Amino acid sequence: MRIHDISLTISEDLAVYTGDPVVEIDPVSRISRGDGANVSLLKFGSHTGTHVDAPFHFVEGGVTIDHVPLDVLVGECYVCEIASSEAITVSELESCGLPEGCRRVLFKTSNSRLWEEEHFRTDFVYLEPDAAGWLVDRGVRLVGIDYLSVDRFKSGTHPTHLRLLGSGVVAVEGLDLRGVARGTYFLVCLPLKIRDGDGAPARAILLESDG
Repeated sequence: MRIHDISLTISEDLAVYTGDPVVEIDPVSRISRGDGANVSLLKFGSHTGTHVDAPFHFVEGGVTIDHVPLDVLVGECYVCEIASSEAITVSELESCGLPEGCRRVLFKTSNSRLWEEEHFRTDFVYLEPDAAGWLVDRGVRLVGIDYLSVDRFKSGTHPTHLRLLGSGVVAVEGLDLRGVARGTYFLVCLPLKIRDGDGAPARAILLESDG
């Protein structure tokens, strides 16, 4: 069994979405200073790095992160490679080989190369609203992408988020899929359990059978 860590490392030089809090890691106590233990104060937004969007992120009264069903976040998934450098369209989905009955799909795009840059990029590949609807109509319950939003930058009304989250579909953003090939894997994606949270950073891994 191979384990692929598809999570970003949270650090002070990690790119964050425009307007989101930057990452701050403050050493509260350090053994090197004579303290009894190393302890740090962490400051960052709920949508930092690899994170899960709960429906409550954009839907008033929607499910919060502490109530997102674990059976959505854990299970078989399909990594779909997208050729477009602009957007994931219905046409792309129809030709990407998504297995029948797939409930979790992660999109590997040219965004993966953007993690080599420290600054946030606004020209990332996003999921078109019609494509989000296509996934919802086929019963997909979790959609992941390899940058910090499923929506186009400055989309205004956030139509892709609303199409997914409004239908109860969980969005996982900020995935690092650079070392992963297309195909079927077993996903484990566990966000921090924050009461009434709109989202939370997560550790996400893919399990790949050697046999």
